Amino acid sequence: MKWSLVVIAIVVVIVGYSVITVSSGPIAPLGRVAFVKLANPDFYPGHIHSELLAKYAEESRSKTALICHFGGSSNYRSYQEGDVFIIELAFIDTQGTGAEGDTNYWDSLKIALFGIPDGRYKYKSDGIVFDTYDEAMDHVYTLAREHGQEGPIPMAWHGDARKGNPVFIQGCGFPLYFQILRKTYGTVPAYVYMLGGMLFPYVNNPYKSYELINATELQRMYTAGELDYT
Repeated sequence: MKWSLVVIAIVVVIVGYSVITVSSGPIAPLGRVAFVKLANPDFYPGHIHSELLAKYAEESRSKTALICHFGGSSNYRSYQEGDVFIIELAFIDTQGTGAEGDTNYWDSLKIALFGIPDGRYKYKSDGIVFDTYDEAMDHVYTLAREHGQEGPIPMAWHGDARKGNPVFIQGCGFPLYFQILRKTYGTVPAYVYMLGGMLFPYVNNPYKSYELINATELQRMYTAGELDYT
């Protein structure tokens, strides 16, 4: 009983510290948006996942939102979704296999424990490739200011798993989301909000049941190009 109280007290302190730290910062972490693709591209004006992120932003009275991706062939153009300006940012892993490659879990664990080695990532937004994290985030904050942002920018990661079990595979943009949290708030809040972000779609995504039940078929359709609409 005594030890359980100690553990509870430690958890309360860690969570409380994280909440206080993040509450006064420039980024408001939300979490994962989607489990699998419903149509491709899915961060595009009028897509239900895009509209869902805009809804999350509107609920916090934010004029912009940041969505994190794993860099592929897209230019990751930022765009207007209703009253919310969606800022797209992707990371490019110079030592990785690309957006559709297999997940290297050992490598992911090392990054989670020790952070991302300097120079390993490049970043892409609005057709521009940035060599450093600071350059990429300067672009994000500049766009937010230009579109009237006041207060922290809501941030989510895309989350679609192109293959495998989407309950366990956190999908597109997860490493970038974690890196931004770690760079902005430190390691402890990054872990707390990473775990909270994993639970976010189970509470907030109204399409979760459809996505999870039909995940295997939707992944097959995406791979076959049957979800493409542009």
